[in-house]
Amino acid sequence: MEVTRQVQICEDNLNEFEEKLRNTNAELPMMEGTLQNISARLKAFGYLHTSGLYSALHLQQLNQELEEIHQSVNETHMQNPNKETHSLLSELNKAKNDVQKMYKDDFFNLETMKKKLRDLNNRAQSCKTMPNDFRSTCHQRIMTRISSPSMTKLNSISKSYISGAWGRDALLSSKERYWEHCLVSGHKHGNTIRMYNSREDFMANRNYKDEQIASSYSDKNAVQGSGTILYDNTVFYQCYSTAEICSFNITTKATKRMKLDGAGIDKFPFCYYSCRDWTDIDLEADQDAVWVIYATEENHGNIVVSRLDPLSLNITHTWKTHLFKRSVTSTFMVCGVLYATRYVNTYQEEVFYAFDTTTGQEINSLSLPFEKVSPGIANLNYNPVDGKLYLYNDAYLLSYDTFF
Repeated sequence: MEVTRQVQICEDNLNEFEEKLRNTNAELPMMEGTLQNISARLKAFGYLHTSGLYSALHLQQLNQELEEIHQSVNETHMQNPNKETHSLLSELNKAKNDVQKMYKDDFFNLETMKKKLRDLNNRAQSCKTMPNDFRSTCHQRIMTRISSPSMTKLNSISKSYISGAWGRDALLSSKERYWEHCLVSGHKHGNTIRMYNSREDFMANRNYKDEQIASSYSDKNAVQGSGTILYDNTVFYQCYSTAEICSFNITTKATKRMKLDGAGIDKFPFCYYSCRDWTDIDLEADQDAVWVIYATEENHGNIVVSRLDPLSLNITHTWKTHLFKRSVTSTFMVCGVLYATRYVNTYQEEVFYAFDTTTGQEINSLSLPFEKVSPGIANLNYNPVDGKLYLYNDAYLLSYDTFF
């Protein structure tokens, strides 16, 4: 009798378990669907979290950047009110409201907002007051053609020195003075610049004077990289092994230094054809300023353009482009327009990109080919005095006429 009762209990328990199992099997698809839905919703937040994008700190940084841009535009608007500054102020106020909503929303696209702020910042920089002669001397904004080389020669020191820079003093009122700077320590460092008082002397390698910028190749004021320029008898260059800009006055022998905040060192070299890991900071000269081209982590390795006051050695304007610096061979500036080149083949290079700091416009459709005599480019700079481009092409020195 007891055995029969135990068997009945076991059957009842088994039936109850089977019923629960059937119910669970019926609920499983619903549970799986709910889980997938939750996983899909959390995936976006997981990406933001792992990418370091979703946090109150980043919202605070957005707010701070917005305030800085707003203050800059407001000051410009107070000095010179116009339609563009009024429109910018309205857009900045809307962006502020959008950031405030981010604190309350479950989801937001921080990268989209950062891109919007970058564009607003570029427009704000372009709105700042520029000297009148800066705009008036440049009627045609974009270059249309580059000539065949009008001059080609080896550098005056050695064919083995494949990195360096050369040109003439870029100040519009300067005397005819040519310069040559070769990187002689591992193609990366240098401490002298060779000066010539005429084109004839330069071509003949005679009557030159070697000016000592620093006491040695490894001195704190030595030159790093080939982004050197001469403007108003002053050499501007990247200081040895740091994210700093140095200026050396050839007359007074005085050196000034300025830290370039955020500049990536040994991270974003010009690298389209061959990587030369010392091309962190490229100095370029224009009608009335020195320009600094570099890349930052904050701008994802894309090129940043800053306008430098050559006397005070202070940054006055900064624009952020969408052009990845490692996709570029070299850059130069003409009338406030940044141009970038890329490798085509051993004997040809091409200007393929431009960024106009006056309008904030990026142009990706350029195709301005020019000849070279060797694959590698160390430095390319424009001179507003004679309208020529000066190229350090491995050990060769070439110049070109430009057309607008």
